[in-house]
Amino acid sequence: MSPNPATPLLDTVSTPDDLRKLAPGQLRQLADELRTEMISAVGQTGGHLGSGLGVVELTVAIHYVFNTPDDRLVWDVGHQAYPHKIITGRRDRIRTLRQGGGLSGFTKRSESEYDPFGTAHSSTSISAALGFAVANQIAGKPGKGIAVIGDGAMSAGMAYEAMNNAKAAGNRLIVILNDNDMSIAPPVGGLSAYLARLVSSRPFLGLRDIARKLSRRLPEPLHRAAKRTDEFARGMAMGGTLFEELGFYYVGPLDGHNLDQLIPILENVRDAAEGPCLIHVVTQKGKGYGPAESAADKYHGVQKFNVVTGEQVKAVATAPAYQNVFGETLADLADKDPAICAITAAMPSGTGVDKFAKRHPDRSFDVGIAEQHAVTFAAGLAAQGMRPFCAIYSTFLQRAYDQVVHDVAIQNLPVRFAIDRAGLVGADGATHAGSFDITYLASLPNFVVMAAADEAELVHMTYTAALHDSGPIAFRYPRGNGTGVALPEVPQQLEIGKGRVVREGTKVALLSLGTRLAEALKAADALEARGLSATVADLRFAKPLDTDLIRRLMASHEVVVTIEEGSIGGLGAHVLTMASDEGLTDAGLKIRTLRLPDLFLDHDSPDKQYDLAGLNAPQIVDTVLRALRHNSAGVEEARA
Repeated sequence: MSPNPATPLLDTVSTPDDLRKLAPGQLRQLADELRTEMISAVGQTGGHLGSGLGVVELTVAIHYVFNTPDDRLVWDVGHQAYPHKIITGRRDRIRTLRQGGGLSGFTKRSESEYDPFGTAHSSTSISAALGFAVANQIAGKPGKGIAVIGDGAMSAGMAYEAMNNAKAAGNRLIVILNDNDMSIAPPVGGLSAYLARLVSSRPFLGLRDIARKLSRRLPEPLHRAAKRTDEFARGMAMGGTLFEELGFYYVGPLDGHNLDQLIPILENVRDAAEGPCLIHVVTQKGKGYGPAESAADKYHGVQKFNVVTGEQVKAVATAPAYQNVFGETLADLADKDPAICAITAAMPSGTGVDKFAKRHPDRSFDVGIAEQHAVTFAAGLAAQGMRPFCAIYSTFLQRAYDQVVHDVAIQNLPVRFAIDRAGLVGADGATHAGSFDITYLASLPNFVVMAAADEAELVHMTYTAALHDSGPIAFRYPRGNGTGVALPEVPQQLEIGKGRVVREGTKVALLSLGTRLAEALKAADALEARGLSATVADLRFAKPLDTDLIRRLMASHEVVVTIEEGSIGGLGAHVLTMASDEGLTDAGLKIRTLRLPDLFLDHDSPDKQYDLAGLNAPQIVDTVLRALRHNSAGVEEARA
C-alpha cells in the first residue's frame, strides 16, 4: 500500500495492532499526524509537552516493531507517554488528560493493558522491565521487557543498580536511552547510524560471538589484549564501554526522529540472540513544534496554550508562589550567613533554589535525580559545620527515607528540609501528592516538623530553620501561590514547639496545621453564625507539639478538631496520643481528627480534591456539628 498524504492514517489506528498493518512508508505520515494531535490535545488541557513531542517517532517505531502489550513497554518518566496513549486506544479521551475523571498525565496500570507499570517518579523503568522479562523467562512465556528511559532519569543510581543486575534477563531486556538534552556520545550522523545498524545485525553479532570464543582459546595475555581492543574500539566509536561493563550490548547513537534508521535497528535487536541491549537514541525536546523547540524548558510542562502562537494561558497571580518566597528568603539569609547552602534534586525552579543559585552559585547544588545522595550530601555538609537546606518535593523525599533516618536523624545532624508540594497537588494526582511527610518525619526522634499556614509564616520558618543548629528540622508548604498576606520585612525566629491562637472562642477549638488555616477560619465564621463560638489555633509545629496550648484548649472547649493536609499518623495521631497519655478525654471531651483519607486521590483540581478529602470549611463545620449532636445524645441518654 503506498502512502496517501490525503488519508488521515491516525483515524485508522486505534491500537498497535492497527499500526502494524501499515507499510513502513506510511509511518512518517502517521508520526506527523500523531504529533499534530498531541499538540492540539495538550493545548486544550495543559500538561507535559516537550518530552512527548520528542518521542513521537520512537513511539511509532517501538509499537510497530514489538508485539505490545505482550512485550511490556515501560516509559520512564511517564510524562513522555502522551503519544503512546493516543495510539493505544485512548485517543478519544486524550482531551481529558489530567482533568478530573480523565486520563492520568502518567502511565497507569488501571488505565490500559498497554500501561504495564505506573511511572510518575523517575528511574524505575529498567528495574520494572527487568522484572517483566525475568518473570516471562521463568514461566517460559514469550515477551520482552522494554524500558524507555530519559529526561534525566539516568542520573539516578537506581537505573544503574538495575542495569548491574540485568544479565539475568538475557536477550529479553531492551533499554532505550532517550537522550533528549545533550548527547553523551559523538554527534549523530550518517556514519554513526550506519555503524549502529551494522553492529545490531545478526551477522555482526554472530561474528563477534565467534571472535570472543576464539579469543578465549588464546594465551591469557593475548585474550585480555583482544578483549581490551574490542571494547576500546567500540567505546571510541560509539560510547558503549560503560554500558558493556554493566553487561549490555550497546547500539547507538541513533537519530531518534529517523524512522528509516529506527525500524531496522529495533528489528535487529528484537531478533538478536545476545543478552540485554541498550539502544541510545538522540531526540529533541519539543520536536516539530516551533515554540517548544526554541524554549525546551518553558514548554516542558505547560498550561493551556494557543496552538498557533504557542502563548500559554496563565492566571494572573495575586500573590507570589511559595517556592519563590522560600528561594528569595533563603538567598537573603545567605547574604549574611556564608554557611547557608542549598541542595535540590533536579528541581531548581520548582523548589525556588534557582533564585538562590543566581546570587550564591558556589553554594547551590543540583545533584540530579538523586534524592538519596542529596540527603546524605546535606548530612555531610552539616557535619562539617555548614547550614544546608535540602529542598525536595514531599513526594520525592520519600525516595530518601533511609538516608533521612540513618544519616540525619540518628546522628542528630542539623539538616534543614524545605518540603515543597505538601498536601494535594491537583492535576499530577496521587503520585505527586505530598501526603505522608508529616507522618514519616514526626515519628522520628530528634526531628522538628513545621508547616507554614501562609507565605509570611514560610519566611519565619525558613529563618527559624537557619538558626536551628541542635538537630534536623523540616518545614512544609504547598504548591502554587500564597494567600496574599504581606511578607515581613524582618523575619522572626519562632519558638520551637509553640503555636499561636488566631481567633479566640469558647465552645469549639479548631487546631490547624499548615494552609488549611484559611478554611478553619471560614469554618469558624460559619459556626459563629450558628451560635457556636470557635477558637482557631495555628499549631505551626507537628513536632514538638505545643502541649501547653493544646492542654488549655482541651480543658476549656467542648469539641476539639485537628486539621492537617497529611495522612493518618500525623498531627491528629500525635494529639490523640498526648490526650490519651494525660487522660484529657476522661471528662467527655470530643476530639475529632481531619486528615487525608486512607486512599490515593486521583487527579483533579486541588479544591475538589480537598472537598473529597473532607478538609474544606463545610466539612469542618459538619464534623463539629456531628460531634456536638453525638455529645448531646450521650448526655440525654445518661440522664434517662
